[in-house]
Amino acid sequence: MTPDRSPVDDLLRELAPQVVGVLTRRFGDFDTAEDAVQEALLDAAAQWPEQGVPGNPRGWLIQVAYRRMTEQIRNEQARRRREELVAARTPADRQAAPAADQAYESGRDDTLATLFLCCHPALSPASAIALTLRSVGGLSTAEISRAFMVPEATMAQRISRAKQRIKASGVPFGMPAPEERPRRLASVLHVLYLIYNEGYASSGGPDLQRVELSREAIRLARTAHRLMPDDPEVAGLLALMLLTDARRPARTDAHGIPIPLAEQDRGLWDGKAVAEGVALVTAALSRGAVGPYQLQAAVAAVHDEAPSAAETDWPQILALYGLLERMSGNPMVSLNKAVAAAMTHGPATGLALLDDLADRLGGHHRFHATRAHLREMAGDLAAAVADYRTAAGRTTSIPERDYLTTRAARLAGELDQRT
Repeated sequence: MTPDRSPVDDLLRELAPQVVGVLTRRFGDFDTAEDAVQEALLDAAAQWPEQGVPGNPRGWLIQVAYRRMTEQIRNEQARRRREELVAARTPADRQAAPAADQAYESGRDDTLATLFLCCHPALSPASAIALTLRSVGGLSTAEISRAFMVPEATMAQRISRAKQRIKASGVPFGMPAPEERPRRLASVLHVLYLIYNEGYASSGGPDLQRVELSREAIRLARTAHRLMPDDPEVAGLLALMLLTDARRPARTDAHGIPIPLAEQDRGLWDGKAVAEGVALVTAALSRGAVGPYQLQAAVAAVHDEAPSAAETDWPQILALYGLLERMSGNPMVSLNKAVAAAMTHGPATGLALLDDLADRLGGHHRFHATRAHLREMAGDLAAAVADYRTAAGRTTSIPERDYLTTRAARLAGELDQRT
């Protein structure tokens, strides 16, 4: 994916789920509708920059996608029965390409329904991420495959299987019933969270960050917040993304090597994003229904509002992680809590907490990187070197590996000087 997007790209990504929703609601066929919209998006991306954006871009996409969808139905033998069903239930005067200014097309925004559909709990996280980025994010299969460094054919198969699984589930297009929404919303937020995390800290490869993925996650979270402005966890997730993404300009050096939070130049942080994130999480927490995304955003806000690393309110962070640990039971939360405990009460306290996590996280590079950091704080440099090297051997991120290897070499050099 390219680092910069044009206004046309942004417009197409905003309109993509709306058009998918229009065709899916009309034909009852999400799979074919999504394919047709992808072709319409490609046509628009090729024509609009040169010919100009049409007066009704949404209507233009609907008309083109409608024609594409009709062509697909007619040309595929396996779908003739569906074509007959559509023709039987569609009045004759509406079987032609729909007018762009019809009230149905212009008055309904199905973005949220499309988002819920793509993040259906029946899908694996990997499939839901891919389908969400394509159907709601408006990204092409090639763009998504490049972002996750897999062959385009592999990503196409993943998306196809996801759509087939949704079809097999029989779930109707539209908003979930009120009693189903909490569980379905949790899936939506989890998928957006995973997309952002992969952009913020790439799980593998030569780059620490995949900026385009994190930007797309923020855009989608903004859309969810616009459509669900009163949900505190939606606001909390958007706040979390903004507060952590604000540090992006200071997270790496000129060679792409990570810079720890305590060593970052806070003058490079995005103050506007910090202010927006703080305002969002403050308002969300005031509503009383506190959830895990709000608590994570609150931790990020404490970090971002500290004038310097030395002035960070670690006792408050420790308390927030304590609440989050009781709420989620996530061992990674416990890992972060151990760091906060070390910064509040000393490294021995944090190391004791890490001992309790060895069985669950001992195979993860972050466990060894964290223990190395706390052992370094405690002055046990030999053990810290061993842990840094173990962590470097277990990470699949090249920048993280280089950072951890460099850290181990520096401490080993200090040990040699002492002896």
